[in-house]
Amino acid sequence: MHDDLIARAKAWLAEDPDTETRDELAELIDAGDITELPARFSGTLQFGTAGLRGELGAGPMRMNRSVVIRAAAGLAAYLKKQEPSQREGGAGLVVIGYDARHKSADFARDTAAVMTGAGLRAAVLPRPLPTPVLAFAIRHLGAVAGVEVTASHNPPRDNGYKVYLGDGSQIVPPADAEIAAEIDAIASLHDVPRPDAGWETLDDTVLDAYLARTDAVLAPGSPRTARTVYTAMHGVGKDVLLAAFARAGFPEPVLVAEQADPDPDFPTVAFPNPEEPGAMDLSFAQARTADPDLIIANDPDADRCAVAVKDGADWRMLRGDEVGALLAAHLVRRGATGVFAESIVSSSLLGRIAEKAGLPHEETLTGFKWIARVEGLRYGYEEALGYCVDPEGVRDKDGITAALLITELASVLKEEGRTLLDLLDDLAVEHGLHATDQLSVRVQDLSVIADAMRRLREQPPTELAGLAITKAEDLTRGTDKLPPTDGLRYTLDGARVIVRPSGTEPKLKCYLEVVVPVATHADLPAAHANAAQLLTALKRDLSTAAGL
Repeated sequence: MHDDLIARAKAWLAEDPDTETRDELAELIDAGDITELPARFSGTLQFGTAGLRGELGAGPMRMNRSVVIRAAAGLAAYLKKQEPSQREGGAGLVVIGYDARHKSADFARDTAAVMTGAGLRAAVLPRPLPTPVLAFAIRHLGAVAGVEVTASHNPPRDNGYKVYLGDGSQIVPPADAEIAAEIDAIASLHDVPRPDAGWETLDDTVLDAYLARTDAVLAPGSPRTARTVYTAMHGVGKDVLLAAFARAGFPEPVLVAEQADPDPDFPTVAFPNPEEPGAMDLSFAQARTADPDLIIANDPDADRCAVAVKDGADWRMLRGDEVGALLAAHLVRRGATGVFAESIVSSSLLGRIAEKAGLPHEETLTGFKWIARVEGLRYGYEEALGYCVDPEGVRDKDGITAALLITELASVLKEEGRTLLDLLDDLAVEHGLHATDQLSVRVQDLSVIADAMRRLREQPPTELAGLAITKAEDLTRGTDKLPPTDGLRYTLDGARVIVRPSGTEPKLKCYLEVVVPVATHADLPAAHANAAQLLTALKRDLSTAAGL
């Protein structure tokens, strides 16, 4: 076993084009490291609907240039089978974007070389830019596919590889399995041509076109007075967001200076995700000084948008579901038509808003790869801070355009002497208080997640928080509206719970929602207290049922 492991490691080493990971692997081989080597060579990073994501390092279970070159070669082979590479106007175009993480630029360059070597055309964005710019560029340039090198809001040691097809949406089955099969068919990196040139590095024309498209997000002549504090969370959002805000005529955002510029080490945060405890502390401190109308935060690749507001004496983050409802209400008021869509783990309030407005509403599986594919989509959101407010421009979540739209809404309310919280109160009185929370368990050992899911399937709870479970669904069987997925959904009297493993992180995620009727604004404090109690009890009882 040990000899076989060393032989596989040496074979990998012989092909590795990166001196850094070669040196790292050679050291592990020389040391005969019986902990790290098996961890690196216990399999291969699996290519799925989230593409690839993992820790940087040497070996097939890590993100590195060898793994990326194989992924790019598999994607190229898949694309050439899907449609002839020689088409009117020449070979199909693949657009490649990247963030500012460690190795991102290398992975983008390798991808361009592989596409060129395979007889496709490749174009790389001019520098690290937000993921939505890449999603926009695919359709704008008529590409057959796009690749974004990013690990979004994962820890600094990670990187990832996100694949889009020519419709500008992320891949879904069966494309993921077909690409994975092409990757597995690559015997050796020596079989993958990688010329030193032949691809195009785009100029700012595509970014200018993206910024011009943001005009469509805002209502002509709408108020543009709301003042913001903004953090890019050490990512790539700052320059594009500032340009978009200037173009729209909003006051220039006050920057959180410590987090304004790209830094792959994310020195001020444990996890560069606005949802994580402590990530917004510097923004709150800046807001206490600047006294803006709202705080806007992007995650590092700027496809997500977080919003915080003054609540009493201090600041608090709005939940993704709260922002999702606010944007929906704003679009309804503006007379938007088309389908309003969300993932099944997001709040049922969107459905109520759409129904009252006479608009169609759809639920999809988790992820914008599903939301973006809803026919006739006008607006889509997911509770994890993802909003698609301009599906004709970007068929994915977009933290820049979402920031523009929420700032427009804050401006409209400001002119009326009201706030985002006032509108949330109105929605609660109109539709019931929809309070959501999440029980999220990060694990070192993935078997903890499998055990919890198995336990819930074998010994399903009959009640949670004193509320009877009226319907229990195992989503691996699919439903009349949803394809199969690894998840459980419980419908309770006045509440809903969904449990699923995360697709991108070692986490078990449990999504909780309670709906409390509210007769008048005077009843809101009691309704909030009741909802908070129920959510706490749901968390406690669900933890027990899952054995967490």
